[in-house]
Amino acid sequence: MKVDFNTSALADVLGLLTSIIPSRTPKPILRCTKITADETKNDVRLCATDLEVGINYKVSQVKIEQGGEAVVEAEKFGAIVRESSDEVLRLETQEGSCKITGADSEFTIYSQKPEHYPSIPDFTGKPDTEVSLGTLQRGIEQSLFATAKESSRYAINGVLWEIKGKKLLLVATDGRRLAQTRVNLSSAPDQSVSARNIIVPAKTMSLLGKIGSQDGETVSVKFVDNQMLIRCADVVISSNLVEGKFPKYEDIIPTDYEKKLKLSKELVLSAVRRAALLTSQESRGIKLSVNKDRLIFSGRAPEAGDARVDMAIDYKGEPIDIGFNPQFLIDALRVMDKADFQMELGEPDRPGVLKAGTDFLYVLMPISLA
Repeated sequence: MKVDFNTSALADVLGLLTSIIPSRTPKPILRCTKITADETKNDVRLCATDLEVGINYKVSQVKIEQGGEAVVEAEKFGAIVRESSDEVLRLETQEGSCKITGADSEFTIYSQKPEHYPSIPDFTGKPDTEVSLGTLQRGIEQSLFATAKESSRYAINGVLWEIKGKKLLLVATDGRRLAQTRVNLSSAPDQSVSARNIIVPAKTMSLLGKIGSQDGETVSVKFVDNQMLIRCADVVISSNLVEGKFPKYEDIIPTDYEKKLKLSKELVLSAVRRAALLTSQESRGIKLSVNKDRLIFSGRAPEAGDARVDMAIDYKGEPIDIGFNPQFLIDALRVMDKADFQMELGEPDRPGVLKAGTDFLYVLMPISLA
């Protein structure tokens, strides 16, 4: 194989591929990327997988002098490409190794046999549904942060996809908070897809969020057995779905609250950050005190001092004091795409609800400030 790559384009591809390469694995070949150059199609593809998620990426801006296949360690290959100042790099395969040549540099890295590399599915046939990449990435941003980072309940390590007609509901929870956002699909899948239990791994959702977004880019989605195939421009992502039952999230969304406040996202975000400056490991919460026409944010660190931030509000209901984890509030406020939002409260021991527009909802468990 002899191929000339545009260095910048190749770096972008390797940046996405290396994000799924496992740092520790009993199978060294999984730390590699497979490169396939097809002279007849003038087509070069790079693949990576951890056996749960796979990427098949067609590289643009290439010149193929000779086709072939190679399997090289992704991290070393990526480092060479990132550090290169050359506009073009040549990759040339030799027996058991690959040579990467620039204007003033030459690297030789050992390679493995291409036939030993795991097979990665490609996207064939018609998609089950399609969605704008920008729209989907907004939905990912507004849901992914609430997934469980570590849990024995694997279902909450992913994001629930609930499809109803041309609406996709993305739901994520870690047991202490829940984020729900609504996304418009370009086409409605058939009933068999809508009836499925679809939980997409957080890793796969993160990958989709990293694809370079261009105006009008469309994501095609297809479900095959317990796998999901996603195609966007030159990228195909294949992923196993998470097995298990997602919690009955509807049961924890309060619908009977009467204490409702309309608030500015930026003003509340600033107030929460400032009140959280004086909290400690022991008192990690901040207190929200809702009174007539005033909302007070307060933090306390026994060894350091107290913080208080006042905000004028339009509120005529019953007063309430409630404690929240400030970081959990900040996480939700950062992803809102509206200038204002509504906060709904019940009793101090019941969850708070944040709503931004008609598409974003966030449920947050309170914490004790005793």
